[in-house]
Amino acid sequence: MDLRQLRGFVAVAGAGTVTGAANTLGLAPASVSEQVRRLEDSLGVTLFERTPQGMRLTEPGTTLLTRAQGLLDHADEVRRAVTGERHRVRIGALEMLAAAKLPAIVRHLSERRPDLEVDVRSLTRQALLSEVAGGGLDAALLLDSGPRIGGLGFTPPADLDFLDVGEVRLLLVAAPDGDREPLLVSTPGCSIRLAADQLFGARVPRRELTSIATAREWTRQGFGRALLPDFVLEADLASGALIPLDFAPETDGAPVPPDFTPEKDGAPVPRDVPLETGPDSGLPVGPDSGVPVPLGYEAPTLALRLVWLRSREAALRDVLYAMSA
Repeated sequence: MDLRQLRGFVAVAGAGTVTGAANTLGLAPASVSEQVRRLEDSLGVTLFERTPQGMRLTEPGTTLLTRAQGLLDHADEVRRAVTGERHRVRIGALEMLAAAKLPAIVRHLSERRPDLEVDVRSLTRQALLSEVAGGGLDAALLLDSGPRIGGLGFTPPADLDFLDVGEVRLLLVAAPDGDREPLLVSTPGCSIRLAADQLFGARVPRRELTSIATAREWTRQGFGRALLPDFVLEADLASGALIPLDFAPETDGAPVPPDFTPEKDGAPVPRDVPLETGPDSGLPVGPDSGVPVPLGYEAPTLALRLVWLRSREAALRDVLYAMSA
């Protein structure tokens, strides 16, 4: 049993396939498969069940996984002690968070741990989760909801833990004189799309676009309304290019925000009516954002969630604390 075999094993366990592990490690699939086979031969046990859906850990494989990453972390610590290398921390994030939210977290980390060298990668959510589970990333920043990983509607790998380090409010917006239908959404699997599906259901007229940025621009051009995160809306709401809309009860059984009646200057605002914003609107500004929020407007929120491999928590504890402080 050697470190290369252990790295291959951990990567396969995280990715669920030899091909996915090979992409993480930058190796040929045949090489990774051979590393796993030799590890199984040296231990005299079967670590994976080979299934049409991928590689599934056996009981001995699960037992090894809880210890293998600790061995690899210890080996890295020994190497750094001998060579004097700086500790490198690998952090991933969804692309929209890498630009808007990750810089502040990296700044906190750098201030508290100037001894660290920080690498940042921008990936899709599924790739982020696979990289964390396979050891290619130390931690990842994504959007989620609820008391467990995957509450937004995706299936995470096993053995991940998390800490919520902030929140992102979602606002339903449209151009002042623009169309209110269809609902402009991003591609399936996008975090904001998953939230829109939960809030509005499947039968609301919608148009699928390629990204959040595209949905925002089409909304500005008046082609419909969109559910968008607060950090992409500050300038548009301040200028009046976009206005927030109240949520209407138009789902087909999906959960919706609680019924409420926003009020301004003591007068009820009907549902489905645009809500005036801007510097002269008299509306409060939402927490942690410069986005004006109408009184009584209970914008749904998503958790800004930091995830890591539970078996690595001991090795990463100081880093995770510095990132979340």
